Amino acid sequence: MGLADALKDPNKKTAIIDDALKLVDAEVASKSGISGFAVKKGYDAVKSIKPGFVREAVERLLPDMAVKVEPIWDEGTKSGQPRAHLEKNRGAVADALLSVTDAKVEHAKSGLVKSTYKMLRGSAKKNVEEAVPRLGGLLEKYAG
Repeated sequence: MGLADALKDPNKKTAIIDDALKLVDAEVASKSGISGFAVKKGYDAVKSIKPGFVREAVERLLPDMAVKVEPIWDEGTKSGQPRAHLEKNRGAVADALLSVTDAKVEHAKSGLVKSTYKMLRGSAKKNVEEAVPRLGGLLEKYAG
């Protein structure tokens, strides 16, 4: 069972989303320096302006992201090393995930969300690449 299928199971969906939120929180908290400061402030701004927004965003984005990342995970499964394969292909994983957020942000209603995303988009690939090990853990837990 892949992550996209697991998300269709109401008993698993909440746990997957909760773990995905923990992943996002951990990644944001791990950022340092000037760009880390910008990521943290942008994240805090979105969370304070619209409580629950991050959870709603994860709920909306995760199914499409699962579909985009599963082919890379499946390639690794064939070799018996899906998590290592995911980490080895961080750039492709980041591009796949960011293709979903780029498409969604174009249709966002919130000007704050759009402007914050556009401000952070330049460093997004690096940040997503850094999150791949945690993502691998999530996939390992739910996608088998």
